[in-house]
Amino acid sequence: MNLNQKMRLAGETIARTGKLAVAFSGGVDSSLLLAMATDVLGRENVLAITALGPIVPARERAEARETAKILGVDHLEMEVDILAISGFAANPPERCYLCKAAQVAALGQAARERGFFALAHGANADDSQDYRPGLAAASEAGVLAPLAEAGLTKAEIRQLAKKRGLSAWNKPSAACLASRIPHGDLVTREKLSRIEAAEDLLLDLGATQCRVRLHGDTARIEILPRDMARLMRSTVRERIVRELKSLGFHRVTLDLEGYATGSLNPRG
Repeated sequence: MNLNQKMRLAGETIARTGKLAVAFSGGVDSSLLLAMATDVLGRENVLAITALGPIVPARERAEARETAKILGVDHLEMEVDILAISGFAANPPERCYLCKAAQVAALGQAARERGFFALAHGANADDSQDYRPGLAAASEAGVLAPLAEAGLTKAEIRQLAKKRGLSAWNKPSAACLASRIPHGDLVTREKLSRIEAAEDLLLDLGATQCRVRLHGDTARIEILPRDMARLMRSTVRERIVRELKSLGFHRVTLDLEGYATGSLNPRG
């Protein structure tokens, strides 16, 4: 199936809803889905809903807000206290399942209260190749995945988003802040706040993509190999160490393998 055929298939899935609420993070996948929904259904028949909470970086919230504004759709921001979900803070391997189940339940209820009885998210065809227990939770709740169902890959979605003029077309992949904490280690607001502040610093210093993985009181920095020489210059390195220690990290390390998505995920 070529790209045009995939686009047509995704559009047909969207059209059948009549009205659609989109679980909207502001990333490239959900941005393309939201844009497609407005093209197919009209802005008045589309609602963007963004789940907020301590696991969502402030940068992500701001970018989602801006994209929804540009597309001209109604945008509902909802606080979802993920840490209050039974079992989530203990950080079990099924953490993502618990999180997604709670989020889609809250977003779905809010959507129905506003007359939107179909909810979709921006899962893509590549997601099934990674450890994504949240996909099962969304599927069980009846959340649509028009992009994944049409077979659209991440690379194809970026291509389409660029053609559509979406600023998120080359945005690096994002994940919730809890994904930086190894399974079995308690998730707390204090840890999440420290991780977000550390990653904000690295991004402000020019990191293209980064993760600050938390191992006890040690920060393990993952950045792209091409960024290492620039960010490890003595003055920059010293600033990173100094500011991360001021956040409460006792040791600051650099992972020489570089950034890797899902590096703390369970492996089979």
